[in-house]
Amino acid sequence: MSKMTAAQYKTKIEPVWCPGCGDFGVLNALCNALSAKDVDPKNTVFVSGIGCSGRLPPYVKSYGFHTVHGRVLPIATGIKVANPDLTVVAVGGDGDAFAIGGGHIPHMARRNPSIVYIVMDNGTYGLTKGQASPTGPLGMKTGASPYGTIEPPLNPIAMALAYDISFVARGYSGKNKELEALITRAMNHRGFSLIDVISPCITFYNTYKELPPQLAAIPETHDVKDRSKAFDLALKDDKIYLGLFYENERPTFEERIRGVVDQSESNGIPRLDEIFLDFA
Repeated sequence: MSKMTAAQYKTKIEPVWCPGCGDFGVLNALCNALSAKDVDPKNTVFVSGIGCSGRLPPYVKSYGFHTVHGRVLPIATGIKVANPDLTVVAVGGDGDAFAIGGGHIPHMARRNPSIVYIVMDNGTYGLTKGQASPTGPLGMKTGASPYGTIEPPLNPIAMALAYDISFVARGYSGKNKELEALITRAMNHRGFSLIDVISPCITFYNTYKELPPQLAAIPETHDVKDRSKAFDLALKDDKIYLGLFYENERPTFEERIRGVVDQSESNGIPRLDEIFLDFA
């Protein structure tokens, strides 16, 4: 079978995102990365939550699981544990990831399953009419906060580094080649990868004009093994840095589970599927 092109990874279902939505750029970068790695759609699962970004799985030729709000990561973990050979990609928005689903992130960090989590971050709840999200800026005026928000935003990169996620990166939907490279590298990483992708909402929080002057590539001299230097970059407020902040390979969740299974089998403890045969 010949290698699939990026276009062949897209289904015939037309995205329902608003024209100009940054999520189109994320979808394109994803399909380019799948093609670059020659990923088999039959061995790939996309898991999503609720929100505009949660609509992505039907647009990609693969298996998909559209979960409830904030529960992307537990479902993705279960899929990876059940079949470690699968390529599992989780996708969600900043509200899904850092609000209702935020409590799952530290546990993903310590378990470290080989799952790529792409967060399409636009600072707003676009599907429910534009309320400020956990990454919306202080003073952001919306229909739900006409006098401006009074809560400062979260810093997703600093938070991910504090949890010691083993792959932490930031991309921008308007820089497709760079985002494709980040996704490809995340897929090659053994462990949990989080990519916070700035993906502007054209309807409720259009940052296309103000964003580009603030963006800067992480310096080539940056050591991705140096977590403290990654923190320095994440905390700078003069620029929004794009690229790989931190990467640290260590044993994965599925490898540790395999070790427990091997240990139990060596002690003569039967597997569950063998026990179930007694009741067949």
